[in-house]
Amino acid sequence: MDVHILRASRPAAPLRVLLLHGGGGHSALVWPLGAVLAGEGYDVLAPDLPQYGRTRVADPGRVRYRDWIDLVGDLIAAETERDPRPIVVFGASLGGMLGYDVAARGARVAAVVATCFLDLAGDPAARRAVARTPALARFIPLIPATARIGVPARLRFPIRWVAPMARISNDPAVSQACIDDPRGAGSVVSLGFLADLMTHEVPVPEDYRGPRVVLVHPAADTWTPPDISIRFAQRIAARTDIHLLTGCGHFPVEQPGVDELAGHLRALGDELIEPGSTSSGSAEHVR
Repeated sequence: MDVHILRASRPAAPLRVLLLHGGGGHSALVWPLGAVLAGEGYDVLAPDLPQYGRTRVADPGRVRYRDWIDLVGDLIAAETERDPRPIVVFGASLGGMLGYDVAARGARVAAVVATCFLDLAGDPAARRAVARTPALARFIPLIPATARIGVPARLRFPIRWVAPMARISNDPAVSQACIDDPRGAGSVVSLGFLADLMTHEVPVPEDYRGPRVVLVHPAADTWTPPDISIRFAQRIAARTDIHLLTGCGHFPVEQPGVDELAGHLRALGDELIEPGSTSSGSAEHVR
């Protein structure tokens, strides 16, 4: 696998951020968020996850969601070995739960920031939100094992067939640009990847022993309602700050939410680099 990574190198920065895109995204698409992070003084790296962007894999039909989890975990380990500065994982859209998942499994990260949390296997409301039609949402739990491991698993189709990509932004022109992007929302994914994603059981939030979590959910998100993410975040057994970004759609690029996001990132950075600050501990939910 040849993984493409965008970087904004800040050698003097005390913290680094691993920026994760979601389904239908890629590193260049979420780079406006990377620019916000770099503007707040973070060193930023953003990989293209397999089947998206410029990352190349020998057999795209064999890619599974578990490969995303393994890749991110391996990347964090490699980056930590190369550079001892603490890493904050920032996941946009589906990348939010990916970041949480990796942190819960023991990756060495200082904090998890997420724009949303989608427990697709455990929360019917989350399935209804991401599915293009109600009928498809009801079918997801019935996906057979053969769709994950058999010959049908290698079949590939446009992600827009199953997900309402028109809601990726509250600006129709932005949504259409994403849909027309063959490396992002206009790409194709394997049935096996989709089945693995939709049936993946995330680490139980009440058992979470990872670092602190910050939810920065777009307040005007018409794709994944904030309540879905908030319900999950409130169950996390560690300090979890919950913020809504005013005026932002699912892809948070609107003001004043972007300035609010920058402020939350600035505050997080200040706390993490302050001597004696803690990144994990007992549950404390701040709104």
